[in-house]
Amino acid sequence: MGHDSDYFCFGAWMRKDFSLGSDDSSTVAPDEERISPTEPWRAAFSVRSNLLGWEEAVMRQVRLFYSWAGVMTLAILLLQAHLADAAGALQRIVFVFSGFNERTSFIFVAKDRHFFEEQGLEAQIVQVRNGPVAVSAMAANEAQFYTTSATGSTLGSMAGGLDLVFIAGIINRLDGDFVASPKILKPEDLKGKNLGVQSIGGGIWTFSMLALDHWGLVPERDKIQFRILGDQSVIAQGLVAGTVDAAYLGYTFSKTVQRNGFRVLQDFANIDIPYQGIGIVARKSFLDQSPEIAERTLKALSRTIAYYQDPANKQTIVAIMSKWLRLQRTEEAVAGYDAVRGLYNRQLFPTVGGVRNTLRILDRVDAKFGRMKAETLVDERIVRKLERDGVLK
Repeated sequence: MGHDSDYFCFGAWMRKDFSLGSDDSSTVAPDEERISPTEPWRAAFSVRSNLLGWEEAVMRQVRLFYSWAGVMTLAILLLQAHLADAAGALQRIVFVFSGFNERTSFIFVAKDRHFFEEQGLEAQIVQVRNGPVAVSAMAANEAQFYTTSATGSTLGSMAGGLDLVFIAGIINRLDGDFVASPKILKPEDLKGKNLGVQSIGGGIWTFSMLALDHWGLVPERDKIQFRILGDQSVIAQGLVAGTVDAAYLGYTFSKTVQRNGFRVLQDFANIDIPYQGIGIVARKSFLDQSPEIAERTLKALSRTIAYYQDPANKQTIVAIMSKWLRLQRTEEAVAGYDAVRGLYNRQLFPTVGGVRNTLRILDRVDAKFGRMKAETLVDERIVRKLERDGVLK
């Protein structure tokens, strides 16, 4: 389209300055008037010179135009190729997660607000049924990042030789509600009761074990049973149906069951239990081979946490949470947002102490965890570089 316009302008300019045989003879008449009638050869030479000059001028302009048009065409093709390459140059990464609650909502926000694309990444977010499935995906290199807590399944895979490490910490403490039926008034009333979990060794099981440890309760001694139900949405349904008596729930689903008469036995955000609540796990071999991808990924997450903590973005985030968590009530998403906004760690450093505390709990059920060193399960190389570069502000 630009070529046609430019060509039209060039044609108009040519017609104006080099008209021959037109009604307006001003371009040739002065020359003809200066030629003597007694020197026809000079007249012929003059006309031929004028014609040659016109042809030469036209050809110069034509060559100039086609040279310019060629350059512009090449530039347009190069630009199109660059844009195509840029679109195709996004590095594909896969995030897996199993915890279906507001604690993982930062990953939904990063996806919907295109913070990964800002770093040249195309992120695929995949929810799996439980921690062991997520670990299997990491072991098979089908996923590069795993959003998880320091759970029995995650730490167990590390103990088994899989080179997983925590490369970032999003929530570095235990949080959420331990909810129970109206008949349970204090932690001691949990003796002989059934607790709902997603899997044995998974996140909810680990949270529950930390809670029982804090209260001085021992499942074997106090006859506390764990029943595997599913993710938090399913556990909430199990509580309401009476399938289980109590369970750990994130703040969003806690609000759901509270409307059905369940009470909060403990809000863990109000007590100090060291824990790697939500972290980013990757394989050491992946960090060694592709440290720049891990760096760009954590940059996107740092940008997400900053966005999350800006009150001006609350409405947008609540809408994203409602969509991903399939919430029917906006106030449920608002409760989740209000709860985790202050818990998110913008500095992104994982907590060695939190990992160590989990190993202590797990050592009670399997001695292999007691032989593990928390320091070897955390890799801070990427977050330390981001800190040096001034990214983590």
